[in-house]
Amino acid sequence: MLRIIDARTGEPVPAAPARRGLTRVEAHTAGYDSTSLRVLLVADVLVRALELGGTPVWALLNGERDRAELLAGAAALGIRPFEDGSGGLGSGLGCGPGSGLGEAQSLHVLGEEVTTPDGLSTGGVRIAVAPVESAAAGIPAGADPSAVRLALLTPRRGAPLRLDADALAEAQDTLRRWRRAVADWARQPSRAIPEEVRGELRAAWEDDLDVPGVLRVLRSVETSDLPEGARFETYAYADRLLGVELTRDVGAPA
Repeated sequence: MLRIIDARTGEPVPAAPARRGLTRVEAHTAGYDSTSLRVLLVADVLVRALELGGTPVWALLNGERDRAELLAGAAALGIRPFEDGSGGLGSGLGCGPGSGLGEAQSLHVLGEEVTTPDGLSTGGVRIAVAPVESAAAGIPAGADPSAVRLALLTPRRGAPLRLDADALAEAQDTLRRWRRAVADWARQPSRAIPEEVRGELRAAWEDDLDVPGVLRVLRSVETSDLPEGARFETYAYADRLLGVELTRDVGAPA
């Protein structure tokens, strides 16, 4: 079960209701900048983790400033669309309490410096995201969006991040190496992911959404003696959480 640290109490709490009712994930942004994109990215990965665990999710975006730019930047980073949450709980969808969808949990993802964002309900869990230092307002000009996504995911969400040329270059190098390896492994017969490895991946992301822990497992698998088909399936499975297109080059000319 995914457990997440509530920023208000500092204590871990279940991210999904025990009966797998609808979980509402709300991203709160203050405009178009790198920190807001990181907030949306954390919310996106949280939604993916919940869905991988079989939990139905309703994803909302609260924030009126620079909304068009923010949505465009989010789409470039492979963040799936969030519905407009500015109209309040259940706006336009009939999804509030008592709607029959079994809603039992609210998760609010927001910058750690934000204390009273618009649309934040009094209840629910608060998930704080540390700021990003960047010379660009959002995605740096000319940067590969997948590399930006990986760079933003590499440190824990509570650690401040400097999105500079070195961080982007390191992320780009990692992507090139992993995509090339995945394409090579795909040429071999598929093998099941070892249960130990699958368990390590899930243990990482279910422990307060520890994405760096997931990346450490992938680095270990990369140089392991596992069959190449099993390594391919491991990376494809992990990318359902990461969303950095690790299988993009499968079938491309060598």
